[in-house]
Amino acid sequence: MTAPDHLEIRGLSVSFDGFKAIQDVDLTLQQGRLHFLIGPNGAGKTTLVDAVTGLAKASGHAQYRGKDLLSLKSHQVVRAGVGRTFQTATVFEELSVLQNLDIAGGVHRSAWGMVLARRSVPAYVEEALETIGLSELRHRPAGILAHGQKQWLEIGMLLVQDAKVMFLDETVAGMSAEEREETGELLRRIAPDRTIVVIEHDMDFVRTFADIVTVMHGGKVLTEGSVAEIQANPKVQEVYLGRSAEGAAHA
Repeated sequence: MTAPDHLEIRGLSVSFDGFKAIQDVDLTLQQGRLHFLIGPNGAGKTTLVDAVTGLAKASGHAQYRGKDLLSLKSHQVVRAGVGRTFQTATVFEELSVLQNLDIAGGVHRSAWGMVLARRSVPAYVEEALETIGLSELRHRPAGILAHGQKQWLEIGMLLVQDAKVMFLDETVAGMSAEEREETGELLRRIAPDRTIVVIEHDMDFVRTFADIVTVMHGGKVLTEGSVAEIQANPKVQEVYLGRSAEGAAHA
């Protein structure tokens, strides 16, 4: 039996014009666990994801399935099974939910396959529609979806790309309480055979759904552990959770 996939990040550093945005970050991101990245604005969370997904130059290593992701271009990272979402949903708003998923799934189809007319909906697209709860809305333009539904569509687009590593940047920002709950349950459903990393500021969401939490501060990893361990850590209370007694729950 093969060991679960995991993403091993070692000595990751990113500099912009001499400023070190990330310094010597070491992380092991495990399959089957919901891994959350938290920290104040400017801590380096999104920059870390940009580096691993080919959008920012970095030094160090990010090993996944025998490949160093830092040596790949962004489209090669996608083909290696690593995908991401952004803080603002990037769906094709004028196209239907179904068309968005079909286009996203094209990343693993040949150019010839892309031009062939579809006689039916591919099974992997149907499965993604069911997983993200948008089967009944398949023919709706993505632009008229509710905020939470657009985020679920983006996750569906990663599913049809067969992304086994998913970086989700503030997925529940702006969602209603019901949408946040549904999003957390969706992540739990898809987590067992994937490595899912969520950048998040909503501490209620983190407390409810995180298996492991990494706290970043000043471009470095401050600490890592369970939600209980993170909340009890004096350093975390000082630089993040404890910025104010009233604001801690919403940091």
